[in-house]
Amino acid sequence: MNPSRFRVLFCLAFMFLLSSAAWPQPHAPTISLAVDASEAPRKIFHAQLKIPASPGTLTLYYPKWIPGEHGPTGPIQDLAGLKFTANGQTLKWRRDLLDGWTIHVEVPAGASSVDASLDFISPAGPGGIYTGGASATDKMTVVNWNTMLIYPAGPTSDDLTYEASLRLPAGWKFGTPLPVASQSGAEIKFKPASLTTLVDSPVIAGEYLRVVPLAENPHQEMDIAADSAAALDAPQEVLDHYKSLTEQAKRLFGAQHFRDYHFLYSLSDHVAHFGLEHHESNDSRVDERTMIDSAKRLLEAGLLTHEYVHSWNGKYRRPADLTTPDYEEPMQTDLLWVYEGLTSYLGDLLSARSGVRTPEQFRDTLAVIAAELDHRPGRTWRNLQDTADGVPAMQGAPPQWESWRRPLDYYDEDVLNWLWVDVIIRQQTQNKKSMDDFCHLFHGGQSGPPAVKTYTFDDVVNTLNRVAPYDWRRFWTERLTNHGPGAPLDGIAGSGWKLVYDDTRSEQMKAWEQDHTELDASYSIGLLLHGDGGIVDTIEGMPAAKAGIGPGMKVVAVNGRRFSDDVLRDALKAGTNGSAPLELIVENTDYYKTFKLDYHGGEKYPHLVRDESKPDTLGEIIKPR
Repeated sequence: MNPSRFRVLFCLAFMFLLSSAAWPQPHAPTISLAVDASEAPRKIFHAQLKIPASPGTLTLYYPKWIPGEHGPTGPIQDLAGLKFTANGQTLKWRRDLLDGWTIHVEVPAGASSVDASLDFISPAGPGGIYTGGASATDKMTVVNWNTMLIYPAGPTSDDLTYEASLRLPAGWKFGTPLPVASQSGAEIKFKPASLTTLVDSPVIAGEYLRVVPLAENPHQEMDIAADSAAALDAPQEVLDHYKSLTEQAKRLFGAQHFRDYHFLYSLSDHVAHFGLEHHESNDSRVDERTMIDSAKRLLEAGLLTHEYVHSWNGKYRRPADLTTPDYEEPMQTDLLWVYEGLTSYLGDLLSARSGVRTPEQFRDTLAVIAAELDHRPGRTWRNLQDTADGVPAMQGAPPQWESWRRPLDYYDEDVLNWLWVDVIIRQQTQNKKSMDDFCHLFHGGQSGPPAVKTYTFDDVVNTLNRVAPYDWRRFWTERLTNHGPGAPLDGIAGSGWKLVYDDTRSEQMKAWEQDHTELDASYSIGLLLHGDGGIVDTIEGMPAAKAGIGPGMKVVAVNGRRFSDDVLRDALKAGTNGSAPLELIVENTDYYKTFKLDYHGGEKYPHLVRDESKPDTLGEIIKPR
């Protein structure tokens, strides 16, 4: 080729590329979604979608990796009635052989869109986890949009726009952070929103629904749905504590990253119980009588505060490797010690500052966390980092052998670790700075609508060093990779308190045992039992496990008398005054055996007591701002 001619062609090609790059690119499609929840009491939901498409193979995803669920938990097993049509013609489709959440649809010539219909079948029992769990009763439901839609491969969830509508049972009211365009009777039409915003904006609805205003500028409220009107009759002081929570959170973080915020609170014995964070709301579910029963309120006192903190820590500030372009790409969970662990610490802290918990209740909660983790033999083989790394595969683990398996300890153990950080900051700065300063730097910034600001391990370390110079990299590396012995109790000790055990159950432990119908002898003989004597777990290295007792067995008699809570407690108490062993008759898969435990320490339950040689830093930490 003539060199001069080549140069001319090259220049023309280069100019073409420049001009084509400047041309507007095709917009990501807008998808219409109509959900019919009028049969929610039957626990079946119907959805219709219109998806722009072109002839050929259309690849669609059912959301798989749901933000906040930390695993491939999208409930594909509850998708039914899937059907595709175009131009009146039923289309062929097939599930991907390598990924069950991926669907390939054959789109015929001449088609410009595909109509899809599907049903979501909510579990009929209280089981399941997160958005795949039971979500509907005769009187209420929670609509999580990710369970009721599919989306095309290619565009990011930010780029896809959904025009959504929802039909509810007649007479039901609703609450949601999703902006409403119009409502006509039971039909609600929402303003167009990105797929990201849609999935992040569940709807709570029910016959019995109470709206409790909490704050303005921006607006914040509780949308509480229950299975009875009586369950909504919470004492005013309880609601006032949540009003205080919004103010205490604003003071802690210094900014708010939402247009408005909705606590979507389900009160039912028939839905799955959990808390799931969203940027402008949280989907939290508890027993029906939680708001009107003081013991149940105590047990759930940290739930709403935890999920609320996630708006700042987990949604606004989010680990870079948990920030994915859609719901198909896997998320990496190595930084959950910040995402969940710091949220647990700050949520508990705010529960005390707002009055949701009294100072004594806060300390009792901290004592239980410390005691549980100080009796966690699983740490000898598995470090804290691995509890975060392995969570996508371990969330459904049973309670049996939990202490040896080691559960999701990045939640509770990092309450202790971040308390320790708070104490170190105060020590390093002569009490001039604290974790409040870290929160202002890390989570503050400019108030406004939802945004995502990602971070890495280095960002956490660097921000801590801006607050108080220290070898934070070494600190966190040690905390995440050590194997003990025992739990990290330095934060408790440094804050002026000590973990001790005595024979008196705290208010919280009494409430927990009553609610779960269990007896916790973890800190005496190393047994956690059901009320009928069935053994939930044993603590390796403690008397019961050493004697040969294990999970799944059942204690039928204590010192010759039929088992009951009181019989075992009385026997533990009596054993402190004699040398005779504690004798347990245990059933194991139809066989009976007598075990003799040489234990004389009595009942043991954890508490925090003041170390008068040190200032009460913990009291300062939880004092309202």
